[in-house]
Amino acid sequence: MPRHLLKYAFVILVGWPVMRLWLRLRVRSRERLPLRGPAIVVANHNSHLDTLALLVLFPLSLLPGLRPVAAADYFLRSRLLAWFACNVIGVIPVERGGHEQGSDPLADCHAALERGEILIIFPEGTRGVPEQLLEFKCGIAYLAERHADIPLIPVFMHGFGLSMPRGAVFPAPRVADVLVGENLRFTGDRASFMAALRRTFERLSAKLQQPAARITEHGATPCHR
Repeated sequence: MPRHLLKYAFVILVGWPVMRLWLRLRVRSRERLPLRGPAIVVANHNSHLDTLALLVLFPLSLLPGLRPVAAADYFLRSRLLAWFACNVIGVIPVERGGHEQGSDPLADCHAALERGEILIIFPEGTRGVPEQLLEFKCGIAYLAERHADIPLIPVFMHGFGLSMPRGAVFPAPRVADVLVGENLRFTGDRASFMAALRRTFERLSAKLQQPAARITEHGATPCHR
């Protein structure tokens, strides 16, 4: 079966029922999502449900070109998980720390954008404590700088980390919220861009009438000018 058919089946048979019936997903400003690529969607990360929620938000016609970016050491750690991640979800695996070995860990992301695909990126790099925002890693700044002419859309999600936190097997029923922000552009240098991106997520959190996500120092990586 072609990969895109597996992705369609997963979103229709699993994604839609879970998000619409079990979690009663509420979405604000959905019209801000890109309707074609290339584009970058940047979201906070508390749960494996995050990726599923973002896939559900897009029209089915865009599914083949929706490419979540994921850590290779986690999603390729077993043959079955690697098959599911690559053939059903369509992830782009990224080697954490690959730049330290002289390679560009974002090479496949650059190539995907050049093909006109839409990247889904979780710049925290890992699932955090439910409803807390970890420090963003710098990879997003490098992507934004190199592809400064394409849309970069921030998406803040709340509730998925409480429904299905790290270690949970099945999601608990609860209402989840998604707020799509306005298009961002690369500004001046990486440090100022990262600061602007952080402020954007704090504002989106406040708009959902939730306590502003607390930023911790876990996994922080400095972004040089």
